[in-house]
Amino acid sequence: MLFTLEFLEEHFPSKIGEYDASNQIEVIMTDSREKMNNALFIPIIGDRFDAHDFIMQAIENGATAVIWDKRHPVPEAAASNIAFFLVEDTLKAMQLLAKAYRQLVQPVVIGITGSNGKTTTKDLISAVVQRQYRTHATKGNLNNEIGLPITVLSMPRDTEVLILEMGMDRFHEIERLTKIAEPNYAIITNIGESHIEYLGSREGIAKAKLEIIEGLQADGNLVIDGDEPLLNHVKQDQRVITCGFEHTNDVVLQNIVIDQKQTFFTYQEETYHVPLLGKHHAKNASFAVWIGKKLNIRQDEIQAGFLQMAYTSMRFEWVEGKHGVTLINDAYNASYTSMKGAIDVLKDLPGFKKKMVVLGDILELGEFATKMHQQVGEHITSPIDRLFTIGEEAKEITTTVKNKEQEILCHHYENRMDLINDLKKVLDKDTIILFKASRGMRFEEFIDACLE
Repeated sequence: MLFTLEFLEEHFPSKIGEYDASNQIEVIMTDSREKMNNALFIPIIGDRFDAHDFIMQAIENGATAVIWDKRHPVPEAAASNIAFFLVEDTLKAMQLLAKAYRQLVQPVVIGITGSNGKTTTKDLISAVVQRQYRTHATKGNLNNEIGLPITVLSMPRDTEVLILEMGMDRFHEIERLTKIAEPNYAIITNIGESHIEYLGSREGIAKAKLEIIEGLQADGNLVIDGDEPLLNHVKQDQRVITCGFEHTNDVVLQNIVIDQKQTFFTYQEETYHVPLLGKHHAKNASFAVWIGKKLNIRQDEIQAGFLQMAYTSMRFEWVEGKHGVTLINDAYNASYTSMKGAIDVLKDLPGFKKKMVVLGDILELGEFATKMHQQVGEHITSPIDRLFTIGEEAKEITTTVKNKEQEILCHHYENRMDLINDLKKVLDKDTIILFKASRGMRFEEFIDACLE
C-alpha cells in the first residue's frame, strides 16, 4: 500500500463519488492502457493529448480513484464506480501529492543534477546504498516535472533511501523538483554545455543547477565538482563538500589508473575501482563513496556495491561485434563535455592496434553548435586512426580533423547505409570503435549493423 483515500481527502478535499475512505491505493497510474490493481489514475494534459479522455479505460484496467481536472465534466458512468478528487491542475496536484508522500515516508533523499553523469552517479550511489538500506531510485528518464513525482509516488512505504535524478533545460525547473524532493543530500556532478541553447552560457547552466539548494534540508549537504570554477562562489557555504582532483578539495582523488575494464582511484588514502572507463567516472564514484560514508557504509561494502552495479544501457557499454571487433556503445546521449571525455578514454585504452570513432550531432547547442563541434574535432588526435561522422553539425568535426590531422582517415556521410557499409569493412579483433551522439541520432542502428 502507498496510502489510503483518506490521505487523498486531506490534500484534495473537493471530491465526488461513493467510496470507503479506508480503501488503499497500491500504485499510481498515468497511462490508462496499463493494467494495475487498486490504482490512483492521474490524467495528465499534454500538448497533443488529454488523458481525461481515457478514464473509462483506466477504470477497466484497475483504477479505483482519480485526480480530476474540475474543468472537465465528470462522466456519470464513472462517478458511480470510483472516487474523483477535483483539482485545478492535475500535474500540479501530482507534484503536491508527491511532496506529501515523501514527507509521509520520510526516507533519506539524495538529489542528483549536473550536465553529465547524473544517471551514472545515480547508478553508483544506488549500488552502494542498497547494500545496507531499502533503496528506491529513478528509472530511465523519469527525472523531469512529470517523471520525478512519478518516481517519488512509486516508492514503497518501507523505503529508507530515495535517490532522484533532476533534469532540466530551463531556469526554475530544478527549483520545482528540489522543492518536491526536499533532499537531505544534493549532488551537482558537473557543469557542461547541455541545454546551453536555452540557458545562454555555462554561467547560466551553473545558476540553473544550483537551484537544487532551494529545497535542500537546512542540515543537509551539497556535494559538488570541486574542480569547476563556476561553482567556486558556493564553496564558502559550510554545507558544501567539494570532490575532485585538485589538492584544494575536501575530497582529493589521486592515482587514477584505467585498464580495459575498470578505473582505479584513491579516495582519501582508500583505493576503489569501478567497472567504468574514464577519469570522470572516478569523480562520479567519489560522490557515491562520500554518500556511503555519510550513511555509515563500510569501505568493503562500498566496493562490493560498485562491482555489482547495474549500469544503464548505451552508456559506455562494451560489446563484442562481428569478427571480434570491440564496440563501445556510448550512444545514449551526448554533450560537448561527454563527447570529449569519451574520446579521451578511447585514446588511453591499451591493447588495441586501431582506434576509431563514429560521431553524430550534439543537439540543443543552438548558436554554439558550429563552434563546439569544431572544438570536438580539435580534440581528435593520435592514437585515433579513423573518424566517421554523420549529421548536419557533425560535418564540422570531420572538416576540422581533415584540416589539421593528415594521418587520420576521416569521412562524413550523408546517407546512413553508406556509413553502415563502410563500417562493416573495418571490423576485426584488433580494432575498437567508439559510437557517440545525441539520442536523437539513433546510433543503435549502426551498432546493431556491426553485430550481425
